[in-house]
Amino acid sequence: MRTSSTIGHVLDHAVSQAPNSPAVEAVSGIWSYRELDEQAHRAAGALWALGVRPGDRVAACLPNDLDIVAAFHGAARIGAIWAGIGEALSAAEQADLSELCEPAVVLAGDRCRIAGGIFSDHWKQLIAEADAAPDIAIDPDAPAGIAFTSGTSGRPKAVVHSHRNLLLPGAVLGESRGWGSDLRKGDSFPLTILNLMVLSTLLTAQAGGCAVIMDRRDLDGVVEWITSRRVTVWNGAPAQLYDLARRPDIDLGALEEVWSGGSDTSDALRQEFSAAHGLIPRATYGLTEAPTVVSIDPPGREWRPRASGVVLPHLDVAAYDDNDVRLPAGELGELKLAGRADGEFADAWRPMLGYWDRGLHPTVDDLIATGDVGTVDAGGWLTVVDRKKLVIIRGGANVYPLEVERVIATDPRVGRVAVYPLPDDRLGQRVAAVIESGGEAVDFDHLADLCRRELAGYKVPEVWSRIDTLPVNAMGKVLRANLADVVAGGAEEVVHVRRR
Repeated sequence: MRTSSTIGHVLDHAVSQAPNSPAVEAVSGIWSYRELDEQAHRAAGALWALGVRPGDRVAACLPNDLDIVAAFHGAARIGAIWAGIGEALSAAEQADLSELCEPAVVLAGDRCRIAGGIFSDHWKQLIAEADAAPDIAIDPDAPAGIAFTSGTSGRPKAVVHSHRNLLLPGAVLGESRGWGSDLRKGDSFPLTILNLMVLSTLLTAQAGGCAVIMDRRDLDGVVEWITSRRVTVWNGAPAQLYDLARRPDIDLGALEEVWSGGSDTSDALRQEFSAAHGLIPRATYGLTEAPTVVSIDPPGREWRPRASGVVLPHLDVAAYDDNDVRLPAGELGELKLAGRADGEFADAWRPMLGYWDRGLHPTVDDLIATGDVGTVDAGGWLTVVDRKKLVIIRGGANVYPLEVERVIATDPRVGRVAVYPLPDDRLGQRVAAVIESGGEAVDFDHLADLCRRELAGYKVPEVWSRIDTLPVNAMGKVLRANLADVVAGGAEEVVHVRRR
């Protein structure tokens, strides 16, 4: 595994040593490393001709295909700051993110609704006519990309990362998992999410492997991509794994490793997937501010109940109390991360550069708070209990929604579940749960009994509801902002279960 100083040089080694090896495969075709390098060179020239200069933002609202990969590499070569804007967002949401990052150029696909975007035909013409961009000397710690937080509980924030930090996760994962030129990593999440650029083209380029960029997320489409493109490592959402676990008849071809991220992966789901396909999903915990993966299960079959893997070797993650005092291994507190001061990747990581909002607002603390409550044991195994700000305070007692959701999800008939608070004059808040049913009936009494067996009485939901489809973002996370109102307006059934 080789590391590069900047994204503009991440292809150099593969281009010099294996120029004809496949670098990226997408619905439009396959580019070798030489071809990707040429396309990135042309994209840099086209952006320069449009007046983009170092520090300017380049936004892309494009589908998963070859063009978005080339544009990403091209923007990095001229010192521009990349920002992806999801195609699935509403026109108002796209406009909000564009206003937040203030792009000089917006590269637009058919589902982009941002005014003034450069669409495919115009972009291809610019690519064909552009002269070469000048060589730009870029500091590894200069801004390279903006990652928008998921916004599951409010307005997203624009996190700014350096070239160094966008390259580091791929280097660490490749080294620690022993990947090389035979790696074919498939991703079905949108590449407009910066973390996916980190985990696809930047990771595979450092290993000399191939990034397989999927344009479908449905069960049949994912399986077709995995099998026909000989994917060896696939990064999916728990909901996708849930669907696959119920199809043991499906042959997953050359697949050697399955990652599950974006939201919690229950122990039951891991066991069900393993029984169906022989692979135990590798649970991950990630953070936009890290960026991306913070911990992951080791290669192979080892895992721990409720845990999200082992902290990666370039990071130091621990639980802290409310006074910012580091707690002993295994104790519960808010998880915070810093760079490791020892080992192979000592001093490699730097904190995010800051947040973008009409300019860069720099980070002032080397210790990054995750907002998650959890533990890290002496062996580095990380367990998340829940989001700190999502805690439900019922009569003075803390209830962590994720803890309750994990119990409910052990019922194989439950697909997606969300636990949330309802206001209560006496207790302050009560615990409620909504089940995504897909139109199927739900036995709420059974689920309440299940919770009573596994949880303290005050944690058992008192109000249960069923909804056809829960609102989720592109990573499969439930959108929790105004969830009570969403449920009230769309619930097909509401049941009040009495406490025993």
